[in-house]
Amino acid sequence: MENNKRRALGRGLEELFYNEPIDYNKMEERILTETPKEEIVKVKISDLRSNPYQPRQVFNEEALQELAASIKEHGVFQPIIIKKSIKGYEIIAGERRVKASQMAGLTEIPAIIRNFSDEEMMEIALLENLQRENLNPMEESRAYKKLIEALNITQEELAKKLGKSRSYITNMIGLQTLPDTVQNLISENKLTMGHARVLSKLESKEQQQELANKVINEGMSVRQLETLTQSPEQFARTHKIQKHVSKTNEYQYLEEELCDKLGTKVKIKSNKIEISFVNGNDLNRLLEIMNLETRR
Repeated sequence: MENNKRRALGRGLEELFYNEPIDYNKMEERILTETPKEEIVKVKISDLRSNPYQPRQVFNEEALQELAASIKEHGVFQPIIIKKSIKGYEIIAGERRVKASQMAGLTEIPAIIRNFSDEEMMEIALLENLQRENLNPMEESRAYKKLIEALNITQEELAKKLGKSRSYITNMIGLQTLPDTVQNLISENKLTMGHARVLSKLESKEQQQELANKVINEGMSVRQLETLTQSPEQFARTHKIQKHVSKTNEYQYLEEELCDKLGTKVKIKSNKIEISFVNGNDLNRLLEIMNLETRR
């Protein structure tokens, strides 16, 4: 039994999630659940350093002060997750707890040691940003590209890892083909993801820029922009989209259209529409696309 526990602790991201999409929040939860209490160790805070692949590290000072006050009174309830490095340890999850513990005057903190590879450390850092941060479309696009390059995987493989549709990943990465000025408008939230997706499918950079300005100046909706660019004679596209109906699934084309619009897997069967989502943030993203909001 003990050997089985130790093998479980050594599992990487792929084994930890099997065929499920990787969810940063669930990763931490599963490691905590699987770890026997006797294998939670105390480590010196001075021996810890940040995940070297973390692209952003911004902490709310007020929230840290509140957490530090709680730790000073009650201690650290949830151990952090770390990886042994050449000198000391690298933090996989729990950097806020580390910083707050330092502020509370602690010199040690409970921790779980896991054997993630450098590639997995990079994947975790990017996943944390994608799934916990409110990224604009261009930041999200760059994060996907970094993951594909760093892990040497295809867009299809990345889509499976994140529980997204392949077309969504393709559309997001395609935003980087837009002129820099148009990319800036997207980053500044002056153009929506819907507008950007339509523009990214056009071949002419000049038309992309011209139409971006037209959207802003005239307040054009995504539907109006789609209608305007439907003429193949006037607006050449980077690739043709073939629409067809499968003999085995009469709803295949509609599934593909919904996957493209929602950016996630959609299945239509037995008079039901099944829409997949990874976590709460992903669900909120889908609700925003459908102009719905949750009741609290």
